[in-house]
Amino acid sequence: MKKLPKLYIAFFLLVITSWLIYVTQNDLYYYIEKHLWAVITMIFGSFIAGSSPEGSAAVAYPVFTLLLDIQPAGARNFAFAIQSIGMTAASLLILGLRLKVDWNYIKYVTIGGIAGLILGTYYVVPLISPPMAKLFFVSLWLSFGIVLWRENSKPTRVVHDLIENFQKSDMSRLLVFGLIGGVISSIFGTGINIFTFCLMTIYYGINEKVAVPSSIIIMSIETILGFFIHAGVVNDFQPEAFEMWIACIPFVVIFAPLGSFVVSKLPRTAIANFLNIILLVQFVGAMWVIKPNFFQSMVCGITLISGLVLFLFLSKNPRT
Repeated sequence: MKKLPKLYIAFFLLVITSWLIYVTQNDLYYYIEKHLWAVITMIFGSFIAGSSPEGSAAVAYPVFTLLLDIQPAGARNFAFAIQSIGMTAASLLILGLRLKVDWNYIKYVTIGGIAGLILGTYYVVPLISPPMAKLFFVSLWLSFGIVLWRENSKPTRVVHDLIENFQKSDMSRLLVFGLIGGVISSIFGTGINIFTFCLMTIYYGINEKVAVPSSIIIMSIETILGFFIHAGVVNDFQPEAFEMWIACIPFVVIFAPLGSFVVSKLPRTAIANFLNIILLVQFVGAMWVIKPNFFQSMVCGITLISGLVLFLFLSKNPRT
């Protein structure tokens, strides 16, 4: 068994020590009890964030907005804040263990994602209503899950560990998908990771065991920027989001990298099946809680069909 990398250990000690000093000096241990459901959610959410291309916001956002009645803006800001701890920890573990990643994927998607996050924060987020945001979120990712399941059901599927013969057209494609993914992340606090993961696995045929850690590193960078924008520039970081962040920090710094370690030991198909289960559960849960009206159901259906068309097109026209 490999030893824990020094990068992760140093980050873990820094985070835990800083957290202990802050909550002790300000007597804030009661935050954990006050936001116990958020803590429980993030134990599972951070593990999923470290073991799949879904950030912890993929769990936190629907649970917080659908079950705990937290406003989408608060759920998004909390997601950026908590992922800046959990996914950074997971990324440092990935780098320390020297897991395979595709650096072209990481580099160009991140560049596009930064632009998309800034664009979405100022010009897209104000236009999106909370119920529509929730339905769009779960519908789009379910469409991807269906196509990924279809692809993995083929016994002849060939996978690669990186984008071979990387060209300028690949760079442009990654920049554009990163831009769109950044806009999606600006709404939910996550999205660029799984949106570009769709491209990598379906269009480029990249092995999930490479695409997952690569997407985690991308989301780590995106989420740190998102946290900075909302806490330091826009200044719309809600007190409730801050309290939940403080309560959850010591848990995500452990469970997110644990997820990355576990997934490194799993076969590729197990990772894909695990992801599909997550996508299906969050879709069914959203339908059960929101109980969409006719118009919302139409938007949900359009999003699902549009996603299927997009991802099926990518799967049927793979890069060769």
